[in-house]
Amino acid sequence: MTLEYAVNGVVAKDYDDVVRDTSRVMSEESATPDPVILTRELAEAQGVDATMRFFGPGSVYDMSRLGLPAFEGSAAIRSFLEDWYGSYQAADDELRETRDLGNGIVFVAVRETARPSGSPATAQVHAVYGLVLEWTQGKAARVIAYPDIDDARAAAERLAEDRG
Repeated sequence: MTLEYAVNGVVAKDYDDVVRDTSRVMSEESATPDPVILTRELAEAQGVDATMRFFGPGSVYDMSRLGLPAFEGSAAIRSFLEDWYGSYQAADDELRETRDLGNGIVFVAVRETARPSGSPATAQVHAVYGLVLEWTQGKAARVIAYPDIDDARAAAERLAEDRG
């Protein structure tokens, strides 16, 4: 499987190349963290506490397009994540496509692989979905999950354009 990363139209097979090519790596002096780096760190976060450092008190994690509610505020997001993580013995989110669309908007295509709690070691569930992340001052102000990756990409593009 080949992963591709894209930032502002530059596509590369290696994440570090795309960040280096676009000069969007957060400098020592920069007060604005790179949204692609934040997105990757969020995906790699292990556990509720590590994940929550990316959300602020006014953040929204909108799962309504997947048939779940929109979780508003850090307490609601924490409660959701505790329930979600608690239902799995192991879980891994693979970012299959990452696009920085500018203005703090990042689109990602995610493949989640997980083993439900109490299931045999060979039992796994897989899900593929799109996320639109809206970053503001180093926090995920809004995360919107879509069951269709193309719908998520289009929504992210519209949001980035609207914010521009």
